[in-house]
Amino acid sequence: MKTTAKAITLGILRALAVMVGIIIFIWFLYEIQALILYVGLALVLSLMGRPLVLFLRKRFRFGNTLASVFTLLIIIGTFSLLLSIFVPIIIEQGKHISQIDFEQVKRDLNELNIQASDYLGVDHFQLVEAIKRTTYVQNMDIEIIPSFIDIFFGNIAGTIIGIFSVLFISFFLLKDEYLIARTVLSLAKTGDEEKFKRILIKIKELLSRYFIGLLLQIFILSLFYSVLLLYLDIRDAIAVALICAFLNIVPYLGPIIGWGLMLLVIISNNLGADFSTGLLPLLMIASGGYAIAQVFDNFISQPVIFGHSVRSHPLEIFLVILIGGFVFGIPGMILAVPTYTALKVIAKEFLSEYKVVKRLTRNL
Repeated sequence: MKTTAKAITLGILRALAVMVGIIIFIWFLYEIQALILYVGLALVLSLMGRPLVLFLRKRFRFGNTLASVFTLLIIIGTFSLLLSIFVPIIIEQGKHISQIDFEQVKRDLNELNIQASDYLGVDHFQLVEAIKRTTYVQNMDIEIIPSFIDIFFGNIAGTIIGIFSVLFISFFLLKDEYLIARTVLSLAKTGDEEKFKRILIKIKELLSRYFIGLLLQIFILSLFYSVLLLYLDIRDAIAVALICAFLNIVPYLGPIIGWGLMLLVIISNNLGADFSTGLLPLLMIASGGYAIAQVFDNFISQPVIFGHSVRSHPLEIFLVILIGGFVFGIPGMILAVPTYTALKVIAKEFLSEYKVVKRLTRNL
């Protein structure tokens, strides 16, 4: 009897210890989320730059160090060129947007609402006020948009440190493609080395396909938005389209911000136009075209990318992105899919005896 009670007590204590360990581990991950983001971005850059490193080594007989430095310089130069193109356009569009009289837009919306109500024979209601009174707007955290901007521009010192950290880590990942493999294999138990090798190879394959698919997704959306904005005769249409497409990288929130940005750009490009006859039709066409692009992306592009690259069900992706957002914020949403993919590969190798793991990893 005493032996049974002792075994039960030890089992309870062991379960509590495991729970405490998991909680501490999650807290630790939360505390180092910036470092996780840096490593994740460095891994992405190394995956993108690896083909160029191999080309330089094979074609021009560069050493690892020189090829890695040259590749990083090309990556830095490419991003600098993009910034030199887009930053002046963003500043110019920002100046135009700052000239928008939002009070006048509000009055125009209410006037349009009155006219529509009279035409349809229904009671008048204040459109803007009605939107403000909705549960969604009342519960929406307005600070989420400034926080999104702060990640990139709010803390200059933090941004510089982050860029330097990403480039520093990327250099060593490019220089030694087996660095991560050796580090991971050093943690493996004797006899498990082959499992870890299969895990690393599979993760690299899936993530490479995922990021290629992500670039393809951005390219397709850029085409959609460019055609739409060129049709509406918007200045810097292609640049604005690319910015809206890149915002789509942030799941769920990014498309909303992109849509709002597109509407603001259209308003700023037509400040002198009559609202009901000139501006409103443009906004409706833009919203309709943007919605069509999002429907195509959500029901065709994304399922193909996620289904063929990371081989996960769209519902899995949705839940994982939400969990990443709740725990780590916007960086968590961006890195949720690659992290989940890596965890699935690991679970398939080490926890395949569980039914839930078998079901989740059956397509890997």
